[in-house]
Amino acid sequence: MAVSSGYDGSGVAAAPFRVLGPLEVSGELGAVSVAPGRQEIVLGALVLELNRVVETTRLVDVIWAHDPPKTARAQVQICISRLRKALSDGGVDATIETRARGYILRGPEDATDVGTFRRLVTEAHALAREGLKMPAVETLRSATGLWRGRCLAGVPSEVLAGTAAQWDESRLEAVETCMGLLLELGRHEHLVGELMQLVAGHPLRERLRGHLMVALYRSGRQAEALDTYHQGRALLTEELGLDPGRELRDLAQAILTDDPGLALVEQPEPRALVATQISPPAQELGADPDPVVTPRQLPADIGDFVADDTVVSAICDAVTEGQGSGPLSVALVLGRPGVGKSTLATHVAHRLATEYFPDGQLYCDLRGPGGQPVHPAQALGRFLRALGIPGEAIPEALDECAEMYRSLLAGRRILVLLDNAVSESQVMPLLPGTGSSGVLVTSRSLLTALPGTRRFDVDPLSQEQAVRLLGRIIGEHRVESEREAARVLIRLVGGLPLALRIIGARLAARPHWSLTSMWHRLENEHRRLDELAHGELSIRASLSLSYDGLAAADRRLLCLLSLAEGTEIPSWLGAALIDDRTPHPADLVEPLIDMRLLDITAMDQGGEIRYGLSQIVRTFTHERLAAEIPEAERAGAVRRMVGGWMALAERAHKEIYGGTYTLVSGRGERWHPPEDLVRRCLRDPLGWLESEQTNLLSAVELAARSGLDELCWELATTLVTLFEARGYPELWERTHRIALTAVQEAGNERGQAAVLGSLGTLHLHRGEHEAAGPYLSAALGIFERVGEVRGQALCLRDLARVERHHGDDDRALALYESAERYFVRAQDVIGRAYVLGEMAHITMRRADFTRTRSYLDEALGICRSAGFDRGQALVLRRLGQMLMYQQQYEAAERTLLEVLAMVRARGDLVGEGYVLHDLGRVNAHLRRVEQALQYYSQSARIRERILDHSGAAAVRADIVAILGRPVTSVS
Repeated sequence: MAVSSGYDGSGVAAAPFRVLGPLEVSGELGAVSVAPGRQEIVLGALVLELNRVVETTRLVDVIWAHDPPKTARAQVQICISRLRKALSDGGVDATIETRARGYILRGPEDATDVGTFRRLVTEAHALAREGLKMPAVETLRSATGLWRGRCLAGVPSEVLAGTAAQWDESRLEAVETCMGLLLELGRHEHLVGELMQLVAGHPLRERLRGHLMVALYRSGRQAEALDTYHQGRALLTEELGLDPGRELRDLAQAILTDDPGLALVEQPEPRALVATQISPPAQELGADPDPVVTPRQLPADIGDFVADDTVVSAICDAVTEGQGSGPLSVALVLGRPGVGKSTLATHVAHRLATEYFPDGQLYCDLRGPGGQPVHPAQALGRFLRALGIPGEAIPEALDECAEMYRSLLAGRRILVLLDNAVSESQVMPLLPGTGSSGVLVTSRSLLTALPGTRRFDVDPLSQEQAVRLLGRIIGEHRVESEREAARVLIRLVGGLPLALRIIGARLAARPHWSLTSMWHRLENEHRRLDELAHGELSIRASLSLSYDGLAAADRRLLCLLSLAEGTEIPSWLGAALIDDRTPHPADLVEPLIDMRLLDITAMDQGGEIRYGLSQIVRTFTHERLAAEIPEAERAGAVRRMVGGWMALAERAHKEIYGGTYTLVSGRGERWHPPEDLVRRCLRDPLGWLESEQTNLLSAVELAARSGLDELCWELATTLVTLFEARGYPELWERTHRIALTAVQEAGNERGQAAVLGSLGTLHLHRGEHEAAGPYLSAALGIFERVGEVRGQALCLRDLARVERHHGDDDRALALYESAERYFVRAQDVIGRAYVLGEMAHITMRRADFTRTRSYLDEALGICRSAGFDRGQALVLRRLGQMLMYQQQYEAAERTLLEVLAMVRARGDLVGEGYVLHDLGRVNAHLRRVEQALQYYSQSARIRERILDHSGAAAVRADIVAILGRPVTSVS
């Protein structure tokens, strides 16, 4: 799509969105590329309805006029997501917002050329009514000059073509009006050529033909004027079977009879727009011809104000930077409920009032009684009265009020503070027209369509700032004497200034209360919001204003999000909670972010945004959750959420192992996030498990509490993939104890066996072989009873390790062989490869290197075929050990160094600890004492870190042995 920028042919600054011709978009970074086809159609529909909601059904209709596919809504969502990215990347001053029924393109009113055209035409008509015909002509020329071809030329939509044709018609009407005004101004001789071209292009438009006839007649070309009429009449008869309309027929008759009414009437000069002179008597009486009223409407500043001085200074600079000849400066202070936006803005306004805005300060709380938005006309009426305009002189129309307001503020240094703004349409009429004034706006919404605005996000107070605020309210001595209680109180309310003021006010009113007693009151989450109220201050009321302003679906989603217990919320989780299969789940939470009820906290490894609920918002939504969401719906949401974590954890295991190998799977219901999102998240599957550790552990606990015993044990045992590779034995035990209780209470035998068997593996991992046996035997018995083949194979494999610890290699080998047969039956190639590697270790110790090599080669081939990197590392380590047994130390070292690189690349701490120990032994055999000690030391540190105490002890024993031997060579 070709894109231009700067100015168009009309001489008017080019709008970012241009549809009066081929669709074009430009931003701060220049041309913005929009893919042809569906994306062009969707954007075209949104541009034509700027700042108005376009329903999803309408977008489906404009793309597919007939028989839309079943995936139509999903494809629209994809288009919206890609358009958002294109606009953001291109620096376009507009955003696409999600609404309950569709989408809305938010931007300044002059963001589209159709908006500019409409404005110019309106201005031209107003000028013409005042008798200012030449300025009206010039304005109409600018309006029609915006066209670069047919409206939305090249955009393939039958439905949009109809709307586009209406705009093309509006252009022709503007052209006709312009020609008519020029004829009235006596420019007929100069118009003939232009009108001939227009009539040739639009031969059936009678008004244009009539203008041409008048121009020809007044130019002394009466015959040509009549010929023009007859050509039009013949064309109408031939094309439509109609005669010309009465107006054109009457004009032809007037030309034929040389009617005097066609002569040009001399126009009087329009009255100049000058100020009316004051009569001498009034001046003689000493009346002030221009009384000046200086409004002082700011609310009172507070004496205990606490904030970041850097932020305060930055806002002050933003409000004053346009004073003088610059454009209007608007500073927008944003933040969640209770964060202190209004207090901060009021403080800044007082700081600037005297020096920078001596002509007055206007203030309006745009959130009226009951939380309803104040209409801009109502706010303008208040401002105009404050500026000295009597009530009866205030216009009724909003645009006339705004014009009067801008005129009164022109050239004056007045600060306008607009508190609690709800939307751009509410603020726009209240903006002064010149840069001599300054504007300070507070809002919970982004208000992205406000032009020339600098935005400042207000964060909760830091620990130090919060302590200082409490000290100023209740006295520093009380805070200092209970410093720890103060810190806990601050943490419980998330540093929110409103909550801290309520706490301070209650403590100040009750000097006998301690901070510790207040802490204990707030510890009860169910009563926390009741405690955070004092007089007219209430956290619950503050949050309710934002909550009640949400659509019903958004309120439901916010309540359900409080069920997520982790510190961060991934983008897919909201879709799981409401069972929405959208491919772009992040779109669902955008209204919550817009209202500052959900915070953006980070971006994950897949490029997906992560969100967070503040503690106060979580407490509030927990209240609403119980009151507004039925229990069955809450239970379904929890089931899908845990099912989503299970699906992702299982997929991560598959990516690591090449399949569901070595896992005993259950029948828990999965909820699958969009495939594209899954692929992005799991580019590094082990890294994903690590990064989501807190959420996954919370999901195990939530499943247990919610009676989801099947999902609970499945998720706990699947997480062993992480616990084993990264060395988290304490988390392994914690999750499995929770899961074991859940399956035992539910009488879930298969789940009990899976958890018991995994706990047995944990004991082996810790070197606690005696403790492992009973768990493994109990699990094996249940697996045999329920016919779980893979479970039996896993237990037999681990029981073989117990026998090896007892020194019974024959018994161990027999168990390994049985395990191998069961793994074959279960079609678990990775489980079989692991067993082959362990059998190789036994034959290696027996110096049967032929069988050892055979086992290892087969195991390595399996792991490579499955893409199981960790398995390859395990097998290659065994190969390195075999080379050590064969005293091929240099070859062993090369192999083990290769394995070390593999395990480090994967972040496999357990494997790294083992391989470093092996490398220490190789270097000890090669009498490289210093290098051996380095390897041993690294291995010991890792094993202590992952709580492998027996492994660390074995390494220390080797260190003692090498230090006790004379050092004969160090290389």
